[in-house]
Amino acid sequence: MKYIEFDESREFDLVLLGRIAIDFNPAYSEEVKEEFKPLKDVHYFEKYVGGSPANIACGLARHGMKAGFFAKVSDDQFGDFVIDHFKGCGIDVSHISRCANGEKLGLTFTEMLSSEESHILMYRNQAADLQLGPGDIDEDYIRKAKAILISGTALAESPSREAALKAVMLAKKNNTKIIFDIDFRSYNWKNEDEISIYYSIAAKEADIIMGSREEFNRTERLIQPGMDDWNSAEHWINCGARLVVIKHGMQGSTAYTCDHQSFSVKPFPVQARKGFGGGDGYASGFLYGVFHGWEIQKCLEYGSAEASMLVRNNSCTERLPDIREVAAFIQEEKNLYGEMVAKG
Repeated sequence: MKYIEFDESREFDLVLLGRIAIDFNPAYSEEVKEEFKPLKDVHYFEKYVGGSPANIACGLARHGMKAGFFAKVSDDQFGDFVIDHFKGCGIDVSHISRCANGEKLGLTFTEMLSSEESHILMYRNQAADLQLGPGDIDEDYIRKAKAILISGTALAESPSREAALKAVMLAKKNNTKIIFDIDFRSYNWKNEDEISIYYSIAAKEADIIMGSREEFNRTERLIQPGMDDWNSAEHWINCGARLVVIKHGMQGSTAYTCDHQSFSVKPFPVQARKGFGGGDGYASGFLYGVFHGWEIQKCLEYGSAEASMLVRNNSCTERLPDIREVAAFIQEEKNLYGEMVAKG
């Protein structure tokens, strides 16, 4: 069953809104290999474009989809780096503009202690992405998109908060589908009530909601705390969602559909390089399948596979797999480990 119908006449598959950052990961190349160690002992780093919606945009572009972006970037060399990288990926940058008051892109330094343990040190004072304002949101651009993706981090602070909500309102007006990636990051939020208020506003309007169990708990805190996965899914489906995806890390993930079915998948085993970024690969693979009308189980498999492929690499935007490589990876893993479908 095809749960969401997209307007195939539109120019863009997806327009994303949210955080763009610069990632500095411990170097891991043929020339220099920083092995697992505390951040204080790392001397060499590799620089990448980062931020969850930016990673998803790059992943979808790698799969041949047409992506656009609402964003603010810094008016400096790092802003140049982002725009050049997006252009190289084929992402439309017509609605990415420069900050006018010296705000800077967030800088993320990653600590990789083992294949299971990673930490992030983030610098986000006067973050450029949070300067996106309502005036930057172009209704005609939204009208050209089959769907928009709102990243929850964009709701953390004004004026980005109002920009994101305006985009949601205009998407509803123009029958542009809405994807809400909860994407909780503690930075910039003032308190738990604020998180629940703004997350629930966005979730109530979304056609697809994606997040971890912990992220749904934060979203539902002021609605009905303590819901299990099934009750969470039913709540948001009753609000109008067509698909609700709840992730449990190494325990797998489940997609709940508007006809009250559920489909589950387990992670594909790999030797991980890092413990972050998998969710963005998951979103790229899963959404590619949804846009192409695949069965939900197949969408989940591709999402789970791409998540595993991403955590075994040093970056979240470089060396992204194309869709044929994801398919080959799935077949290779199944040959080794059997079917990955969870019984749920």
